[in-house]
Amino acid sequence: MALNSVKETFANPTEGTYEAAAGDATAPPVDVLISGAGPTGLALGIDLARRGVTTLIVERQDTLSLGARGTGIQPRTQEVYDDLGVLPAAHAASGLYPPMALWKDGRIVHTHEMVERGAPTPSAPYADIRMLPQWRNVRLLHDRLCDLGGSVQLDTALTDFTQDDDGVTAHLTGPDAAVRTVRARYLVACDGGASTVRKQLGVRMTGPELAQGHAVLADIRLDGLDRDHWHRWMSPNGGFIGLLPLAGTDDFQMLAAAAGEPDTSHEAVRDLIATHTHLTRDQVREVLWTSLYRPKAGMVDAYRHGRVFLAGDAAHIHSPAGGQGLNTSVQDAYNLGWKLGQVLRHGAPDALLDTYEAERRPIAADILATSTRLHRSGSLRRGPDLHQLGIGYPNSPLARELRTGLAEDARTAGDRAPDAPCTTADGTPTRLFDAFRGPHFTVLALDAPDLDTPALTKAAGSTPLHTVHVGGPTADLLDPDGHLRAAYGTTPTVFLIRPDGYIAVAAPPESAATALTEALRTHFGAAPVAV
Repeated sequence: MALNSVKETFANPTEGTYEAAAGDATAPPVDVLISGAGPTGLALGIDLARRGVTTLIVERQDTLSLGARGTGIQPRTQEVYDDLGVLPAAHAASGLYPPMALWKDGRIVHTHEMVERGAPTPSAPYADIRMLPQWRNVRLLHDRLCDLGGSVQLDTALTDFTQDDDGVTAHLTGPDAAVRTVRARYLVACDGGASTVRKQLGVRMTGPELAQGHAVLADIRLDGLDRDHWHRWMSPNGGFIGLLPLAGTDDFQMLAAAAGEPDTSHEAVRDLIATHTHLTRDQVREVLWTSLYRPKAGMVDAYRHGRVFLAGDAAHIHSPAGGQGLNTSVQDAYNLGWKLGQVLRHGAPDALLDTYEAERRPIAADILATSTRLHRSGSLRRGPDLHQLGIGYPNSPLARELRTGLAEDARTAGDRAPDAPCTTADGTPTRLFDAFRGPHFTVLALDAPDLDTPALTKAAGSTPLHTVHVGGPTADLLDPDGHLRAAYGTTPTVFLIRPDGYIAVAAPPESAATALTEALRTHFGAAPVAV
C-alpha cells in the first residue's frame, strides 16, 4: 500500500482507525511528512494535496483535536479558507461573537461589544471575526483534505528522525507499539508547543516572561443562561470566569482564571461555576472536555533546519489575547505550502524555501508583541487591527516593485492582493478573488493591452499561470464601478500575484514581460526563456 493512500475513517467525531502501511526504508518516499493534524498541519495538507504533492500526515492522538480552544477566525484567515475551499462550510458552522455581559449579584449590570463589528468592503469582503470551535474547525479542514484525496494517520507518533542531503528518515510508532520507517523529502513540524520535532532538533524558544498563573478551560452544557451574551463574572481577588455560547452547538466554553491549585476534573469545573457565578452545580448538565492553560510566549530563532520546517505553535506560542495564535499558524502553512509545491513540482530553487522564515518570522514577532501587550493589560478587546489584513511582505526577497512616483497609499509589491467586485466581459458579476482562487500564479494586467501573454505562459514553464486582462480590447474583466482600480490604482500596471494572494511583482506595462519572466525564472522555477 502506498503511504499516501492510507486512509483514516471516523465512526463518530472522536474515533479513528489506523491501517498500517507496508512501509520501511525501501518504500517509495513521500514528498512531505507532516507531524501533527491540528489546523496548521491540515491546512498545509490541503494546500499540498491540491498541488499534487504526496503527503503523509501523522497525529499522535487517537482522535482529531477535541475542545473549542481558540475560536476566533480572523478575516485574513477567512480569505485563506476561501482559497482552500473551506470557507462555505466554515461560515455555515460559525457565528458572530455576542456582546459581553458582566454579572453581579445574580443579574447583568453591564453589556458591551468585546469583539468590534465591521462592514465588508469591496476590497475586504470578510469584515468580522467568526466564532468557530476548534474541534469543528479541524473537522472541516479534515473533510476538505479527504475531498482532495488526502488522509490522516491517527494514533501514530513521529518518535525520532534523521536527515541527510536528500531527505528525512522518520520512525513512526502506531497502535500496539508497531514501528515503521518512512522516507520523506521534507518534514514539517506542526505538532504544537511541546513539539517533539523541535525538541529533537535541540531548538529553544525565547520570548517575554508572562506572569505566573493558570486558567481552566472547559466545554460544557448547562442550563440557566441565555445564548445572546458572552457571560462574565469578576472575583474579588482579581480572577474571573467567562462562559461563551459556542456558535452552532449547544455548548458553552468556560474560561476560569481563579486562585487555588489547578484542577481540571469535571467535579472541579462544576465547583468553579457554582463558586464564582449564581449558577448551581446541578445546572452544569455535562462537562465535555477540560484543559489547563498556563501563559507562555516565545518563538524560535530559525524556522528551517535543513529539510525540516517548524510551523504554527511548534515555531511560536502566544497568549490567546487578541485571537492571533491559530490564525498565524494557518497562515504559516499557507505561506509554506505553495513554496514546497513549486520546489517539488515545478523546479523552483531550494532558496525559495528560505523565504518562508524570512517572511513569516517577522510576522510572528509582531504578533507575539501584540498578544503579550494585550495579555499584560488584561484587555479582551478584538478590533480591526487584529484582523491580519494589513500583513504583507514588502521586504521579502520575492517582492519587486518597479514603478516610480507612487502615492504613499499605493498598492505595492509585497502587499496583500485585495478583492474587487467586477464583471466578466459579457457583464456577468464576479470578483477578483474568483480569479485568484486555486494553486496558480495570476498575472493581473491593468490597462496593459500589449502584454505578450503567450510569451509569459511559455516563460512560466510548468508553473501554473493565469493571465487576467482588465480593460482594453481583449478584457477578461470589466470594472464598471471602479472598485478594482480603487484597490490597485488607475495607472496601467502589470501585477504578478502569488498563489497565497500577495503581490510578487508590480511593473509598468513596457517592462512587465521582462520583469515577470525574470521573477518566474529566478524564484519560482520556470525555465529560462527569452522574451
